[in-house]
Amino acid sequence: MVKLSAVIITFNEERRIEATLRALDFCDEIVVVDSGSTDRTVSICEQFKCRIFTRAFDGYGTQKEFAVAKASNDWVLCVDADEVVSQELKQEIISVFSGDLDGIKGFYLPISLVFLGKLLRFGGEHRKKHLRLFNRSAGTFTRDTVHEHAEISGKKASLKNHILHYSYDGIRDYLEKFNRYTSVAADSLFQRNRKTSALAIMLRFPIAFIKIYIIKGSVLDGYHGFLWSLLSSLYPVVKLSKLLEKQVG
Repeated sequence: MVKLSAVIITFNEERRIEATLRALDFCDEIVVVDSGSTDRTVSICEQFKCRIFTRAFDGYGTQKEFAVAKASNDWVLCVDADEVVSQELKQEIISVFSGDLDGIKGFYLPISLVFLGKLLRFGGEHRKKHLRLFNRSAGTFTRDTVHEHAEISGKKASLKNHILHYSYDGIRDYLEKFNRYTSVAADSLFQRNRKTSALAIMLRFPIAFIKIYIIKGSVLDGYHGFLWSLLSSLYPVVKLSKLLEKQVG
């Protein structure tokens, strides 16, 4: 069977990391790159015999690239500290890796968002495919500060079962991350000399809301779907507003 390393980056994840680690018991090792947690994150990882490295955070892409490089095995499964591999996906990976990979260098894994305790089934956040299981000899993560992704060359395939993404403990937690991510994204856009305007920002919200809530069907997820659509539509508005602040001064 092909040996597999799980890689995770962490920062103050004591509330969620244990469930993530328990679901990775089928991996040959777990590599954790921590960026200076002040809670029990590191001690919890130690209990699970993880290989732990400390590195100052300078962007999600470079942090994950570093984590992948520290793995002992070429095949890596990249999960976030608030994601849990389902039992069905675990068994699917074991089955696939017990046979002939037929030259495949990476697998797209479906990821489903659990938002405020509810599994969202509409709006584009259910079984959204991401390249998270791959042979690092064929590539690694991009160095984007935010919205990083893996890029590899060679044959790719998709697995059927999903990872559950428990991203937010509540609205306060969402808004704290929202503020941080929009600031990082605005900085990245400014550094790349991207421009925006007040008119573009004003038009962005209604277009984004209609797309997520109506066209993509978040309305079918009830209250949670409405709230997700509202907050998701505000994200580009706030991000671009922060960019505009930088442009004018």
